[in-house]
Amino acid sequence: MKTFVTKIVILFGMLCGLPLLGVWIAGFEVRQYLEFPPVTRYVQHAPFSWKVFCIYAFLILAWSLPLLWYWVTHRSAALPNSATRKNFPWWGWIGIGLLCVSWILAWTRFQWFSVLQRHSFTPLWIGLILIVNALCYKRTGSCLMTARPRFFILLFPVSAFFWWFFEYLNRFVQNWYYVNNTNEPFEYFLFATLPFSTVLPAVLSVREWMLRSHQLDCFSSFIPIKTGHPRSLALGMLVLAGLGLAGIGVWPNLIFSLLWVSPLLIIVAVETFLSERHILSDFVDGDWHVIIASTLAALVCGFFWEMWNMYSLSRWIYSVPYVHVFKIFEMPLLGWAGYLPFGLECAVVGSMVDRILIKHQGPKTLKN
Repeated sequence: MKTFVTKIVILFGMLCGLPLLGVWIAGFEVRQYLEFPPVTRYVQHAPFSWKVFCIYAFLILAWSLPLLWYWVTHRSAALPNSATRKNFPWWGWIGIGLLCVSWILAWTRFQWFSVLQRHSFTPLWIGLILIVNALCYKRTGSCLMTARPRFFILLFPVSAFFWWFFEYLNRFVQNWYYVNNTNEPFEYFLFATLPFSTVLPAVLSVREWMLRSHQLDCFSSFIPIKTGHPRSLALGMLVLAGLGLAGIGVWPNLIFSLLWVSPLLIIVAVETFLSERHILSDFVDGDWHVIIASTLAALVCGFFWEMWNMYSLSRWIYSVPYVHVFKIFEMPLLGWAGYLPFGLECAVVGSMVDRILIKHQGPKTLKN
């Protein structure tokens, strides 16, 4: 528990304090970054640049295409054991019904539903979470929801807390903003917290379904990544994350992507100093399958987030400097890459929750 508190204090201190410290040192008006609900647009985003777009596209393709080629040439079709296959559970059908009804209500504007129109996102995601867990249960006879109910339920409040930090960091770059937001501060906090609470359960449920399908097992014996001086590397990561957080409000057009990377770097660096296993530990032995499943799970969830956002009443719009073209729904094409490190951060937070529970319920853990 002591090490957990240490990680939380360092993480929260850096995430909350450094961006404010950076804009204060730069002489910016600190108060504007603390506006709640956030309605003022004060960040001027850079226009599209083919040069920057091509650099980002090259970096993304340089590591993603080799992984895709390896998966296509090495994957094996894993069939479920007939002894473990189950019927589609009754609660899965409830999830299907809930998703279908919520989808219709989210994209229409019935007068009788107008009071609740802004709150249709949460039941949509509850429905999807139930469906994904039901598919996993049907395939293997178990799923995250039934095998680890305490862990699964705890993910909801932790998820809300988790996503509010990204909302806070976004204040310094304003890469997304919400429209049709007319709530008072307390109402805004309450009604935003509800959909935020579904983020971790959704991503980790999809990841569990992917892992149990064994389609990514070919990455269990992949390229080992050796680091000769892990603590020195961790120190460099911590410094980079700290500088990035301090600078995102000062140079939001140049280093906005560190919003997604810095939290991961901090956690990995701190866990390295504490001699704990972390999300990247399996890289040393060449086991990439959990890491890849985590990133893909966030990308899959991202597809549904962006799709359902498209015609919802309370929705968000993006403004991404230099690369805001070729939109898929509201998200510019290269912006989808942000879901990849986000998936690793979801896995990290899930692992932290798991380590708390493991002290009370034995050795059954969720792997990083």
